[in-house]
Amino acid sequence: MIRTIANVIWFLFGGLILGLLWCCAGLILCITVIGFPLALQCFKAANLSFFPFGKKVSSNFSEHPIANLIWLFIGGWGMAIAYLIFGLINCITIIGIPNGLQCFKMMKLAFFPFGAKIIKR
Repeated sequence: MIRTIANVIWFLFGGLILGLLWCCAGLILCITVIGFPLALQCFKAANLSFFPFGKKVSSNFSEHPIANLIWLFIGGWGMAIAYLIFGLINCITIIGIPNGLQCFKMMKLAFFPFGAKIIKR
């Protein structure tokens, strides 16, 4: 019950926009054959961005190290830093701590999405 309420609040106050931005990036990357693997990772991040509460990110960098490094240099580090900043801002208040923790979870996925799995708890 609490998880559902937290997901609804997250969705209304940023999750919808964040998820749609990830979907748009994925659609743009689908235009080329080279961008298709990157697009799949964007759709994975969109899935987590819409409703992150009750999900866990299990990353395995060694599964696709070259793809993860390419992702990191293309823009993964920028997305991860943005998630870090928003997570820290959310954690300033007691009410924002749960949202900050979700930002830190998404930061992990933004760094190395290849080989990462989103697990429902």
